Amino acid sequence: MGKRVNRRTFCASFLGGSIVSLSAAGTETPLKINDMAGRTVLLPGCPKRIILLEATDIIAMALLHPDPASLIVGWAAADRLDSDAIRESFMAGRSMVTVGRQSPQSVSLEGIVGLLPDLVVASLHMIPGGENDLLVQRLQSFGIPVVFSDVSSNDEAVAAGDSGVLDRLRRHMKMWGQILGQEEKAGDFVSFTERQIRQVKDRLVDVTPVVTYLEIQSTLTDCCWAAGNRIWGELLEIAGGRTLAGVTAPWFQKLQLEYLISTPHDVYIASGGSWAAEGRPKIGPELDPKEGRLGLEALTKRPGFHHLDSVKNGRVHGIWTGLISALPLNILFVERVAGWLHPDTRKDINPDQTLAEMNERFFARPIVGPLWASL
Repeated sequence: MGKRVNRRTFCASFLGGSIVSLSAAGTETPLKINDMAGRTVLLPGCPKRIILLEATDIIAMALLHPDPASLIVGWAAADRLDSDAIRESFMAGRSMVTVGRQSPQSVSLEGIVGLLPDLVVASLHMIPGGENDLLVQRLQSFGIPVVFSDVSSNDEAVAAGDSGVLDRLRRHMKMWGQILGQEEKAGDFVSFTERQIRQVKDRLVDVTPVVTYLEIQSTLTDCCWAAGNRIWGELLEIAGGRTLAGVTAPWFQKLQLEYLISTPHDVYIASGGSWAAEGRPKIGPELDPKEGRLGLEALTKRPGFHHLDSVKNGRVHGIWTGLISALPLNILFVERVAGWLHPDTRKDINPDQTLAEMNERFFARPIVGPLWASL
């Protein structure tokens, strides 16, 4: 009697790169996917032609799959990966069809349908209407299922239902574990992250939060985009920090330069990446740390920044944007920022060691630093 093929064995064999016949695949149980929007979506089997409307989702896939690009036939918002090194490593020499840029209006229905996907993975940012969006309805009319991997919103009413960073990570990884037939490995990664978060919280239990200006879009030509008080602000809070008092939006908020100058804060954290137009600092995987520091220095020379206490006291740092935009990498942001805000914790909290463990245990293709810089 031949070996029985169920969902787990089928997915595992596909992930391993072996060929499984369609007749064998037909014996598997359909997948039940619980997405980040609280929807349950049924798939006939393990998807083999995925379109990512948020290219950063390849990072979650890479934690669970040895060759995530082998499952991706197209993507959008590729610039939000913000790392040429990550793109080249995870793509493993493949080219990728682009079905959209960084806005919902840029997404091409014809481009998606023409690639014959068996799954589209989206975010609320790229499909603002959620399940009721016309794009979702059109895709479903073509028999193409859609799941949501991120429902972060700057709308306070929507954000009010947010369950917090740890729950977001659990649900995000659980969803990808279901899609890829790797629930156990996804659970292992969540447990690993929860352990690291507990260590940070235990170490910072009695500290006074440090007021911090976390700038999520750092350019020489546009100021001043602050992280909100919930989605990215929660990461800052876990790290022992606190956003500026005038920040009320949940995700991000544009501040007036006059307000920033007049509001005391102890630490300034900028963001950067491979996309270095408009004077963004080059901070990210495999980039020259000297260039990252030069970029940070240039940011501090913007009009008015010499008045900031954080700049005058030399407490200026920068991160690769992937540390806040990709949920699985948030722990690295938390650990690195905890060390910046509370220097006496550095002997107990080691983000370099955490990244090394992530590379050894989870990533088939390692993420190579530096992922941050300091003046």
